[in-house]
Amino acid sequence: MKIRSVAHIASFSIALMAASAVSQTPAAVPSAPAASPSAAPAVPADPFPAADPKFFTAKSPTVDTVNAFLKQLWGYDATRAYRVMGIQPTAAAGVARVTVYVATPAAEAKVQPIEFYVLPDGKHAIAEGAGVVAFGAAPFAATAELLRSRADGATRGAASKALELVEFADLQCPHCKDAQPVMDQIVKDFPKAHVVFQLFPLVDIHPSAFKAAAYGVCVQKQSNDAFFKYADAVFAVQETLTPATDDALLKTAAANSGVNADTVAACASSPATKQIVDADIKLAFDAEINETPTLAVNGRVLPLTSIPYDVLKQIIQYQATLDGVDSGATAETLAGKSPQPVVSDLPK
Repeated sequence: MKIRSVAHIASFSIALMAASAVSQTPAAVPSAPAASPSAAPAVPADPFPAADPKFFTAKSPTVDTVNAFLKQLWGYDATRAYRVMGIQPTAAAGVARVTVYVATPAAEAKVQPIEFYVLPDGKHAIAEGAGVVAFGAAPFAATAELLRSRADGATRGAASKALELVEFADLQCPHCKDAQPVMDQIVKDFPKAHVVFQLFPLVDIHPSAFKAAAYGVCVQKQSNDAFFKYADAVFAVQETLTPATDDALLKTAAANSGVNADTVAACASSPATKQIVDADIKLAFDAEINETPTLAVNGRVLPLTSIPYDVLKQIIQYQATLDGVDSGATAETLAGKSPQPVVSDLPK
């Protein structure tokens, strides 16, 4: 199964912000004002020009829907200012171009335009670097429901799935190994979160990942808690995993987790277990997961590659607040400094 390019970024929020650095001002909307070299050392309360009604000629989506969408994406960041500047029809029937001005939280308050395209169904949009993504006032709801019904990996934290955090990881992925202290911290910081370790072996680039996942499925069958010991043991030897060594190393990892290693080895080679791993891979693609490690927060897909942990905490708490869920995080936890992010395992 071919892994899609990391150019298809899992987080539309990050894709839009990346696009803002390179977007050209659309000819059909007013140019973004340039920052003045002599600007006062403070962000203006409103750095944007007034939106002109003549640039809002598309029947759909409405400004309210676009603002609700952007609030879902960006509302966690109180320093980010933006304004919808145009919603216009395009030559493609039913496709609307949305133009938004975004101001950086710097003293000069530099304003940059970005744009994305809303498709005729009103439920999807396209942005440069992001591909097709969910759009609307609740863009993460469908993915959240998908994961609540099908993510069946080993779990930590709360039994309730009201705040579900699903980590997609590959046991042969070096950056997934590096991400585990971050995931451990999340479990501590958000005690009311239901945290799932969802296996996603990148079979095209890691030749032993599928078998490691199969062993993991069978360890989990014997003991949920043993799975995490097994995963740690596999991460510890992942550099030496090869088709010639993996059976012995994975069997040892299973034994070190406290389960019956012979039973696990027999289970891992069964057609039924292989079907389970295939289903795990399919779930990842159905959820538009394109890299490991990736974290989905109530359906909001976040690449751990580019998000500092302090920002990640903000996003988790913000999503919990939007969904009316108590995360269990304290004010001290949310204000404190924590681990830094890891980088993606997929080649660019």
